[in-house]
Amino acid sequence: MTETTPGDDVFDSVGNDIFDSVEDVVTRFTEHGYLADQRLATTVFLQSRLDKPVLLEGPAGVGKTQLAKSLAEVTGRPLLRLQCYEGQDESTALYEWDYGKQLLYTQLLREKIGQIVGDASSIEESVDRISAEDSVFFSERFLAPRPLLDAVRSDVPVVLLIDEVDRADEALEAVLLELLAEYQVSVPELGTYRAKHLPYVVLTSNNTRDLSAALKRRCLHLSLDYPDAERELDIIRSKQTGLPDALARTLVEVVRGLRDLDLRKAPSISETIDWARTLAVLGATELTAELLAQTANVVVKYDRDLRRTLEVLPKLVDPNATVPDSRERHSHGHGHSHSHPHDDHTHDDHSHDDDPAPSASDPAGIEKRASKDEPGRHDAPNYGIAAGQRPQVKRSQGERSFNTRGARRRPV
Repeated sequence: MTETTPGDDVFDSVGNDIFDSVEDVVTRFTEHGYLADQRLATTVFLQSRLDKPVLLEGPAGVGKTQLAKSLAEVTGRPLLRLQCYEGQDESTALYEWDYGKQLLYTQLLREKIGQIVGDASSIEESVDRISAEDSVFFSERFLAPRPLLDAVRSDVPVVLLIDEVDRADEALEAVLLELLAEYQVSVPELGTYRAKHLPYVVLTSNNTRDLSAALKRRCLHLSLDYPDAERELDIIRSKQTGLPDALARTLVEVVRGLRDLDLRKAPSISETIDWARTLAVLGATELTAELLAQTANVVVKYDRDLRRTLEVLPKLVDPNATVPDSRERHSHGHGHSHSHPHDDHTHDDHSHDDDPAPSASDPAGIEKRASKDEPGRHDAPNYGIAAGQRPQVKRSQGERSFNTRGARRRPV
């Protein structure tokens, strides 16, 4: 395959050394509303100097995607985004041919094609003549570039965000390796495109699956987690939510308490900001468990998580509050509830006046259950019929019932 390079063969370093130092990264990101800690700022600075992609891994909502957006704002570069998903292939990530356009041109040029093959003496000769025109229909005129190819072919430096790469199949990782290692992509019909301006490439992963060692080896790696309380409070302040500082501090502690629970989805930083704005709009002057419960759906998005959140909110707001154990009352799904401790599972609603309670000598009620297996247990007073008074069924009556049942048999 021949190698074609749009533009100069030498990589242009424009935009690769815009940060003077790690402190410069922190300052400029802060000016654009992104509070980067020392580790993150160091990684960004190294990316600009080493010309390597950055892979950010961590739970959803810790600022991975926002980093790429802020990087584009700080550097003044356009942002190109590839959102990954299951089943994605190279046609949606790299390029594809505009088959509709090719077909339209074929119809418009039908007469011209007829002239080319009109005097051909055989089918083989006609095919040879048409194949000689392949380069016309497989040219840049009919090429539909996708984000990866766009980033390489761009005439200006860009920031390329490959978001949630762990959601894509491993086949897409193989497509990415060439780009991440050499900042180039290959189009079989046209050749290899090498970037004139090195893009800043940021990959994000929510750790839903392990990425290949080959992909990680090509990137600067950084694991992001939820920030500490003070940094998260600083982030809320920087977003100017309108919530008083004292309430924002309490809210941060509540959110951190929710993250310690076994929730299906822990509250993200962006959701904490949304919760602060919600409380500010409601004019909150005090964070009570009732107010937080009314607005908890802002940060908790699953019913099971919400039920658990409502149980613990009083304790998170006031550590001295008494929170009832959710196991003490639960519904069995048949229209009423049972109140019982789980140790002995005694049902208050199902108790009967005629049944004696288990004695201290027989706490499990073994004797009580055994008494129900004695002969005569179906006599009075259980069913109102005393022993020896049950009506007797005559043999003739039984025969008539049997014959009647046979007569009513449905025809086949």
